[in-house]
Amino acid sequence: MEFQNNEFESQTFKNINFADKSFKNSSFIDCVFENCNFSNISLKNTKILDCSFKDCKLLGLNFSECNKLFINFNFENCLLSMNYFSYLDLRKIIFSNCRIFDCEFNNTNLTKTSFEKSDLKNTCISNSNLSFTSFKNSKIILLILIKIF
Repeated sequence: MEFQNNEFESQTFKNINFADKSFKNSSFIDCVFENCNFSNISLKNTKILDCSFKDCKLLGLNFSECNKLFINFNFENCLLSMNYFSYLDLRKIIFSNCRIFDCEFNNTNLTKTSFEKSDLKNTCISNSNLSFTSFKNSKIILLILIKIF
């Protein structure tokens, strides 16, 4: 199946290895991803709207390349490592019980975002809005918070 330059709506993807695939110029609307591997995929101009990721592995992704007008997702029990979430509006996003390792959230709007029960080892959050953000029952190791507004 080709994922680049394609549209997907209300679909469920289970146990799929998307490693090194391209999602360029694609749309994922109201989709569910379960137990999928997203390693080193291209997200250039990708629309991810109202999508859920459960038990997925997301490594080395640059979410700031996504279409910034169409980005809304939630993560549950996922491994997110070496991902870049900077310069995005991620209000009300949920990262529930996730391992968020070595990720960057620079100049990111994280208002009302939830990192509950997540491990944020070596994750950097700087110059970001953390108003009403929840870190309840989270592990924060080497989390850098600079000039939060």
